[in-house]
Amino acid sequence: MHHPFRLKAVASLFAASSTLLAPVARATDPMLPMADVVVVSGSRIAHTSFDLPAAVDVVDAARISDGQMRVNASEALASVPGLVAQNRQNYAQDLQISSRGFGARSAFGVRGVRLIGDGVPATMPDGQGQPSAFNLDRAERIEVLRGPFSAIYGNHSGGVIQLFTRDGQGRPTLETNLASGSDGARKTDISAQGSSGALGYVIDASRFATDGYRDHSAATRDQSFVKLTMTPTKDGTLTLVANTLRQDGTEDPLGVTWATYQRDPRAGEIDTTDTQTPKRTLAGRYNTRKDIRHQQIGIAYDQKFGDDRLHVMTYGGNRQVVQYQAFSKGFQAAPSQSGGVVDFDRNFYGVDINWVSIRALAAGTLTTTIGIDYGHSTDERTGYENFIGSQLGVQGALRRDEQDTLASADPYLQAEWQAGAWVLTGGMRHTRLTVQVGDRFLANGNDSGSANFSHTTPVLGVLYKVNPLLNVYASTARGFETPTLNELFYSGTGGGFNFNLRAAQSTHLEAGAKAIIAPNTRINGALFQVRTSDELVVDSAVGGRTSYKNASKTLRQGAELSIDSTLGAGISGRVAVTALRAVYDEGVGNVLAGSRLPGVPNANLFAELAWKNASDHIGAALETIASSKIYADDANSDIPAPGYTVLNARVNAKQVVGAWRFKQFARVNNLLDRGYIGSLIVGDTNKRYYEAAPGRNWMVGASIAYTF
Repeated sequence: MHHPFRLKAVASLFAASSTLLAPVARATDPMLPMADVVVVSGSRIAHTSFDLPAAVDVVDAARISDGQMRVNASEALASVPGLVAQNRQNYAQDLQISSRGFGARSAFGVRGVRLIGDGVPATMPDGQGQPSAFNLDRAERIEVLRGPFSAIYGNHSGGVIQLFTRDGQGRPTLETNLASGSDGARKTDISAQGSSGALGYVIDASRFATDGYRDHSAATRDQSFVKLTMTPTKDGTLTLVANTLRQDGTEDPLGVTWATYQRDPRAGEIDTTDTQTPKRTLAGRYNTRKDIRHQQIGIAYDQKFGDDRLHVMTYGGNRQVVQYQAFSKGFQAAPSQSGGVVDFDRNFYGVDINWVSIRALAAGTLTTTIGIDYGHSTDERTGYENFIGSQLGVQGALRRDEQDTLASADPYLQAEWQAGAWVLTGGMRHTRLTVQVGDRFLANGNDSGSANFSHTTPVLGVLYKVNPLLNVYASTARGFETPTLNELFYSGTGGGFNFNLRAAQSTHLEAGAKAIIAPNTRINGALFQVRTSDELVVDSAVGGRTSYKNASKTLRQGAELSIDSTLGAGISGRVAVTALRAVYDEGVGNVLAGSRLPGVPNANLFAELAWKNASDHIGAALETIASSKIYADDANSDIPAPGYTVLNARVNAKQVVGAWRFKQFARVNNLLDRGYIGSLIVGDTNKRYYEAAPGRNWMVGASIAYTF
């Protein structure tokens, strides 16, 4: 029996907003500019978010950079409702990001949420993405799209996160940023930007290093970025974006049991098979670590033909990873396993071509987008035992040798008709994904094979402008998630590739309101429901190897509310609240109907009160981040990560002296020094679920820029 999710408070707010605003709306109202946040997510063309029938938030450059070291996108994304972005304190596994519960069970990186940087996918064709590829130093904004309209981006689009970097403009500027913080964190960033004639350029290089909060979690990250913009023809723009990422010897602290977390949140899990006294941790004994090399380039050309536009984008890159995991010898001895060292060399490329046409139709305007996405990746993948004799954490005998190929082709069509107070939007995308495995290590049998997935994702939305200060909308879509390549690798605890996994399919419904009320306050609210069949859940997770299976039906019902207000005297505030009931709609195995989906809180909150002086030369803010408890396993039988509330504070200042610009910031996170679980490794068979967040920690930074 289903228990209805009570959202009366939000529904009442929508009704109250309509009643309040109807008599005071005026086309010349000075509050209207608050609505003019231009986005491209959801419609693929420049569009005010206020008039889009979708839940979309924009994180601006100030929120990304002010009072932050600009290393983890999770800090900037904390203010977005419906999104859970966690810094795992583990740079070997990247951030955990989920949107309305999609992606919460990812073992590493991001799945279930589509990542895009300057139009170039940071998500592979199978749905696995790496947010560490984003360059936050030169970011202009991040757009976060949630709900039904995410489905127009295809496979694994439970949400869409797009980062846009700034274009080079004006006179040449050189800038240096220096920052440091707790646990030996330090970062240096050097950049140059400007324009010369029709050429704009942005160049950036940075190094980040940390000793790590948790035991065995040190990391060094080197990034570089180049963006060139040109106007080779009238109404034509050519953009080139290239970036690199290098992480050598990034330590992996692994998860720990509840007992270890209670004993010492910073400690690693003890390896009970170790014969030494005192015993060593699993991470230390196996020296769990990861080396990453990532480089990519994208070239886009946009040409206007009157009101119409042609967009052609192509990209390519290479990603190399060597990872040392923690397995016992007995576990490695199973003939169908690949050993504790992962080594792959991936080449990927793709193209996106679309045409946007704008025409008058029936007293309104029809905007049509037709296009095709193609993505391809090839992995040369090997695996080795992680021991030689009694020495652990070294590359041993070959246990895996294969070529893995992914290819997806996605034609899509989207149309929007605006007339008077109505905006009608519809779209459709058809995805065909092919996975092919060529096994060259035949000592444990031939795991060669293939899998094919195809699905059509329709989207439909309607928005009604009640008055210039209030829009209401509704939308619906079908979505799907194929198994990622890593989710296909293992069958249970001992088998090879699992080509029998099916794609999860979901039906999304959403209704929302966007309102501006006096004085200078904007409110966005949404109610949503998602029903999913064949949800992909963890079957077994041991020592870094995770296998998956298809479960029964799941249900997500929730509400999102955000309020932004300028209160006067330089004071502003933001509140973002999410309530989410994510459960198994049908039982499966030992998981009862009504059990909560692991990794998903049923409520979280971000609140900020900020101040800046009239000249905008000094500012300060207090932030509150809160979350309810989160279960780590499907049956909800193990100890959940308790709920928490933390308080952060920051101050920032800037000065301009002639051609020089100076900035400084200081930040203290977790002011009250609360102990809490920052993230979970969902479904770990050894119950090493827990990854501790830092106690009270600090960072300071300064920058100096000169404009020639």
